[in-house]
Amino acid sequence: MGTKASKSTRRTLDRRPGRWHLHDAKARFSELVRRARAEGPQHVTVHGRDEVVVVAAEEFRRLKGERTGKALIAAMQASPHRDIELEPKRFRLPVRDVKL
Repeated sequence: MGTKASKSTRRTLDRRPGRWHLHDAKARFSELVRRARAEGPQHVTVHGRDEVVVVAAEEFRRLKGERTGKALIAAMQASPHRDIELEPKRFRLPVRDVKL
């Protein structure tokens, strides 16, 4: 008899905090979500490689940032060409008379 663990046993031996095998994450999804909120990001692995990270919604919003347009405004104000007048060309399309 060898001392090597079977393939299925080796899959479940990785118990590093915040790391989940896909089959464990699916089977214990509620716990995964609870730990993401309480302990931080939870990594889900497939064939030993990180595939996704589950994070709390609040953490995701913080990392993503808000889309306020502030960065675009700041970039335009910092431009050396900010004094150029931009006047869009407006074209009037012909309107046809319609009798009702």
